[in-house]
Amino acid sequence: MTPPHRDPEPQGHQHTHSHGPAAPVSTHLRKVIAAVLIPFATAVLVGLVALWPNGAPGHERTGVGFDRQTQQGKVVSVVKVDCKDVNAAQLPVSGETQPPEDRPASGGLCEKATVEVTTGPDAGRRFVEVVQPEAPRQLREGQGVVVAYAPDAPHDLQYSVTDVNRKFPLILLAGIFALAVVLVGRMRGVMALVALALSFAVLTLFILPAILQGSNPLLVAVVGAGAIMLIALYICHGLTARTSVAVIGTLISLLLIGLLGSLFIGWASLSGNTDDNTGLIHGLYPHIDMSGLLLAGVIIGSLGVLDDVTVTQTSAVWELRQANPTMSAKQLYRAGIRIGRDHIASVVNTLVLAYAGAALPLLLLFTVAQSSVGTVANSELVAEEIVRTLVGSIGLVASVPVTTALAALVVSADRTGVGAEAGASAPVRSGRGRRRRARS
Repeated sequence: MTPPHRDPEPQGHQHTHSHGPAAPVSTHLRKVIAAVLIPFATAVLVGLVALWPNGAPGHERTGVGFDRQTQQGKVVSVVKVDCKDVNAAQLPVSGETQPPEDRPASGGLCEKATVEVTTGPDAGRRFVEVVQPEAPRQLREGQGVVVAYAPDAPHDLQYSVTDVNRKFPLILLAGIFALAVVLVGRMRGVMALVALALSFAVLTLFILPAILQGSNPLLVAVVGAGAIMLIALYICHGLTARTSVAVIGTLISLLLIGLLGSLFIGWASLSGNTDDNTGLIHGLYPHIDMSGLLLAGVIIGSLGVLDDVTVTQTSAVWELRQANPTMSAKQLYRAGIRIGRDHIASVVNTLVLAYAGAALPLLLLFTVAQSSVGTVANSELVAEEIVRTLVGSIGLVASVPVTTALAALVVSADRTGVGAEAGASAPVRSGRGRRRRARS
């Protein structure tokens, strides 16, 4: 006699890497999660209101670096000339204000570019820019450029080319990125782009002006990171218990990063004022706590990777629970942490290599100087990156067991959801049910 046919488990209960809709949880569990998150969200909202800036404070321009007045321009023509004929009277393409008599003369052919200012009150004005043959940036006819304006310089030297105009390739690349995200992610891709735009708005409209206005950088970073976290996670993954667990795991990890960062930045005596840009900021706004600004950067920089880790771990535990609703919290944790270990290895390596890639020119300089590893690591420039990398990595590593444990406890404590799913997925054992299955 042929045994009665039984349908396999429903496809929805097989383990996948999808971040699809999570199974509903009980009302009691939703209340517990809300009791944790509502006070946090309220504190973030209060912080936004209390610290919201009135705009970046004004200052008198220094004419140095990014603090110069700039306009758009266009290269009208480029001709080859003898460098000896123009070096004594023209500025190099770098835009430096070195006096003509102090600039060394060089032989060979230089490029004499005529540049027209296309924006601002002097639109239509033309000036000459000389490009040395060994200059790293050459100009070509029709090229868009950024010109710096020095009002106190002699009339013929008030404008100089400071950079090229890269708006079109950058906008095109951003469009390709957005198109790829939408084509692959579909509606979730659209929501991810919305979350990205809102996160950028929080950064530019709240975090940066509030720090410039004089608010504590660490407090501003915590409030801003909290707002970005809530916006990004809930918009991308929905207002569900699963997302809420990821939010709690991210919050705990950020607190750990903040504590470790504060401890080791102070212990290592890192000032946060290590290059021309930070030096210019400190000169323009001496009231800004530069070490606090460094810590704020560590927190905000770690947030994006933390979101990825916590959401992935929470989703993994939820999928494991759907695949086998009878798994205990301990079993869910063990299975989830095995997935997390693979994630830790790849994410930490990615983070370290990202920082190393950003500091590659600096590391090359130390290599040329033949400095020892200890000397290089002890310099403040490299020590900052070491502290930033290791503190962020510790937070990432800690987020895996923390988030996995929270998710396992939540899904195992949700007896109503488990029972409902187990009943829905159990095969029909009555004779009538078997006969119906056999006929089908």
